[in-house]
Amino acid sequence: MLFAKGREENIMKTIRNGVFASLSTLVLAAAPVAAETYIVAVGAASNSLQGRSASKFAEDLQAKLGDAHTVEFYADGQLGDEKELLQKLRLGTVQFTLVSSIMTNVAPEFALFDMPFLVQDRKHLKAIDAEIVQSDLAPKAETAGLKVLSTWENGFRQITNNTRPINTPADLEGLKIRTPSSEWRVSMFKEWGANPTPMSFSEVFVALQTGTMDGQENPLTNITGANFQEVQKYLSLTGHVYSPTYLTSGLNDWNELPEDVQSSAIDVAASIQDWSLAQGEAADNDLVEKVKAAGVEVNQADKKAFIEASAPIYAAFAEAVEGSEALVKRAQELAE
Repeated sequence: MLFAKGREENIMKTIRNGVFASLSTLVLAAAPVAAETYIVAVGAASNSLQGRSASKFAEDLQAKLGDAHTVEFYADGQLGDEKELLQKLRLGTVQFTLVSSIMTNVAPEFALFDMPFLVQDRKHLKAIDAEIVQSDLAPKAETAGLKVLSTWENGFRQITNNTRPINTPADLEGLKIRTPSSEWRVSMFKEWGANPTPMSFSEVFVALQTGTMDGQENPLTNITGANFQEVQKYLSLTGHVYSPTYLTSGLNDWNELPEDVQSSAIDVAASIQDWSLAQGEAADNDLVEKVKAAGVEVNQADKKAFIEASAPIYAAFAEAVEGSEALVKRAQELAE
């Protein structure tokens, strides 16, 4: 009987343990899964088109994903400039960012967009994106650990300075012009006679204010977004380069994202491309008026003179980057 009683106690203990394990499993299954947090960050000003585009992406992605995930947005360089954000993409501490000219440091073929006066208009940009960026440039970024999801508006770049109006390249002679860290932008302004100096965007306002830099070049939305009109006397409408901005993710991080997050991000990114291009085009005239209202003198530069002075830049690009001459030709043929 003692043996039977002990056996019975063991059986009951086993049953109790089994019931407890089952209940624990049910509780765990019923518990809500912790929401994943995805970070969207840009170095640009929050009120610039880049900042507003990234904010819209974060907002629309959050709406599409619902409460199962959290999308956080940071701008104004809170989490770093473009260079730092690219590194954070690779580390997986930031999931999405917008980068522009710095992509030429990722893969030299991206300097296609640093060729002066290549992009004719935004319709041309969309054609280049569809026919060249996605098929030729995006795979180059992947070899460097980055995933380009979409190409958005940054804008046609214009020159501001505190010395004189810029009508022809000769007017740039000796001027200290801040540029992004793109070797081809630096080469371009050297070819035109300026003294170009790469500098982080967040440092430009003070550099212009103190005279460390005479001027800079940026799309109108970046100029007004950073309030450069408060510390510059002249705006010259050169439109010398159209700079796209690329919605980018770290490749390793991207490959580990759930399929629903990937598909949602791609869908939202595609919808914002048209939105950003339309926003940029609509704002062009308004932003010129905003700069004028701040007391800045505005002039239309002689584009023909700049185009004629740009031939050596195309020749150097063709020599330095294998296959670039064919890329340029394909891009030019896409213009209507």
